[in-house]
Amino acid sequence: MAKQQRYLTCGVDSTIPLELQLFLWECVERMPAPKDYLQVFELKPVGSLQSITHSSEEPEYHMEYLLPMDTPIKEKLYIIDDGDHSTMLLANEY
Repeated sequence: MAKQQRYLTCGVDSTIPLELQLFLWECVERMPAPKDYLQVFELKPVGSLQSITHSSEEPEYHMEYLLPMDTPIKEKLYIIDDGDHSTMLLANEY
């Protein structure tokens, strides 16, 4: 994903803390190229830690992170790159 416009849905804005949103964008930026247009993030609490599983299908990619968070959340998100811009959305908004 090249430097381009980034968008997020109202669901992401109201559910996902800003620090976590920025971390997810950073995860995609740091991926090796080529990158799939669809990035998948599974968030779940592990004690007081936020577990993040980042994956994509073509090419296959898988990375896991654990971050300290005051209130870890359970959610599934996507970042979709259409070539002109990227959008972060909750899975139930797809």
